[in-house]
Amino acid sequence: MDLKHIRNFSIIAHIDHGKSTLADRMLEITHTVPERKMRDQVLDSMELERERGITIKMQPVRMEYTPPQSLPKGEGQIPFPSGKAKDRVYILNLIDTPGHIDFSYEVSRALKAVEGSILLIDSTQGVQAQTLTTLAMAREGGLKIIPVLSKIDSSLARVPEIKEEVVKLLHCDPNEILLVSGRTGEGVENLLQEIIKRVPEPQKIHEGDDNLRALVFDFKYSNHRGVIVFIRVLDGKVAKGASLVFAVSGEKFTALEVGTFSPEETPREYLSSGDIGYIVTGIKKSGIASVGDTVTKLINPFPALHGYMQPMPVVWASVFPKNAPARNATPASNASRSDSGWHNVAGGDDFAELKLALGKLKLSDSAFSYEEESSGSLGRGFRCGFLGMLHLEIITERLKREFNLQLVITTPSIVYEVIKKISSIKESRLVGDSPKRREKIYSPYFFPDDVNIETVFEPWVIVKIITPVKYLGGIMQLLFDHEAEIGETENFGDSSASSLRGQETGNRVIVSAQMPLRELMRNFFNELKSISSGYGSISYKIADLREASVTRLDILIADEVVPAFSKVVSKKRVEIETEKTVEKLESLLPRQMFTLKIQGKALGRIISSRTLSGMKKDVTAHMYGGDITRKMKLREKQKEGKKKMKERGRVNIPQDVFLKMMQSND
Repeated sequence: MDLKHIRNFSIIAHIDHGKSTLADRMLEITHTVPERKMRDQVLDSMELERERGITIKMQPVRMEYTPPQSLPKGEGQIPFPSGKAKDRVYILNLIDTPGHIDFSYEVSRALKAVEGSILLIDSTQGVQAQTLTTLAMAREGGLKIIPVLSKIDSSLARVPEIKEEVVKLLHCDPNEILLVSGRTGEGVENLLQEIIKRVPEPQKIHEGDDNLRALVFDFKYSNHRGVIVFIRVLDGKVAKGASLVFAVSGEKFTALEVGTFSPEETPREYLSSGDIGYIVTGIKKSGIASVGDTVTKLINPFPALHGYMQPMPVVWASVFPKNAPARNATPASNASRSDSGWHNVAGGDDFAELKLALGKLKLSDSAFSYEEESSGSLGRGFRCGFLGMLHLEIITERLKREFNLQLVITTPSIVYEVIKKISSIKESRLVGDSPKRREKIYSPYFFPDDVNIETVFEPWVIVKIITPVKYLGGIMQLLFDHEAEIGETENFGDSSASSLRGQETGNRVIVSAQMPLRELMRNFFNELKSISSGYGSISYKIADLREASVTRLDILIADEVVPAFSKVVSKKRVEIETEKTVEKLESLLPRQMFTLKIQGKALGRIISSRTLSGMKKDVTAHMYGGDITRKMKLREKQKEGKKKMKERGRVNIPQDVFLKMMQSND
């Protein structure tokens, strides 16, 4: 295909602004997907994506579109060719991207494989915080931006007002802003034609089919075919049977199959410059393929292209396999913290299955990271890094569904850097001019006791919040409650053309602030949505490390610390957090045959305590009279039996309790 007839583009937007619905209409109009196979969210192939109504993984698709001959020539662009329809076919390679901030890395990778982006903005909501983030990434990549307002068929649409916002944001002509409805299809075909006119054609640097350079922007793993890499071919040509090599890892392989996405994998004879497609490598070893690597010919290889910067995990949680028969039991005998009676000793098979599952997930989600760790009470497991709480939920849910694993998941935490007191260090090391030890703490359970800590450092983030002016007071209070340092506030989206609804929500402001990442993860997103009636949006990025006043909160069940429920909390909120955690756990734990004590301990003392009453049985129910002393003996015997059960018994904690406690920390 002539490069003049290829357009590579992506759709970027805030979450729930209609990306997937717009993509559905494009696939319908271009007849890429047969009518009998059409459904909502065609490009969202994961069950979790369809359930939650969000895009989690980027998805490429190749569309063939023939514009009408009468279409006018775009300024500075080539005219649409006349002649036979087959000579007027354009290849439109779309990469649909996620909108949630946790999956921004997916967006950044997609943008390096295209020349243009549709900036999709919901005409009922306007520009959101994540819109600014994705726009900045597209501009940094030098992409052509096509502004589009979606959901124009909605009775809540505020088209004139949102147009003014976009003009201020992009400094563009209002006539450049396109209007579409993904639900009805209005304006979608015009958008396809504008993509052809506005998005630049791909450019190649090296002539000749053997001068292959292809950027790996994603990959996945198949049990039968090994690693399948998703590529954007910059120069040259690649066909089935070609001898290839990864420029970075140096791994050699043969292309078992090449093809494009329609949206399912469709084999083709070859891929050439400008194409977006896939290569089946046959490689079944993990750690070989990586996003940002370069595929080139084994003979006449090219140096690696500039790849991607690996994202840093934001949230950490430890994952351990849950074993039978005493998979997550809490014995009621006394034990020390370092050798707790709360056992979850991972068996070899369970650990191996978890390790294999994590390796396979890593092949489909390069932003996810993990490394092995061991706990005296939890056994062998893995410390896992995620880009946010939603990312964590998605990964743990996939482990549960796709690999049928029973897991123990510790309370999510951020990374703290702790300088211990010299008196607490057996083998001191010199850090700077004083004998101190600076250590990174990934798991709350390993957070040192207060008496052993000299200083704690925690990450802070820079946040931007876009909100209607009427909610500004509540949001300022929310930021204050979450220990934020509030910066500048600037007007955004002031419009004299507002409708009645627009007068309530149209005049908006951007609030800049800095706050501890710990506080951002403490239900800030949900509280922001509640205070702003769903109109507020937020984006953030890591800033620096600052000194923190925090302590470890331990949860004791039957007088034993349960490591999975430990968390690091602000000393100012320790009583509130302890009471909330104990109360939540009391509501989730199933009743036992004996009375169960649930306690929260921090700052060296028990702060909150609840008692979960045991199940009762009337041991005298079968008696119809007789001597009262006989009934008393039976009840006394029952009491003694429950006492022994409490001393020797184990508390079974269902997996759902761990998951619900984890989600309650979002």
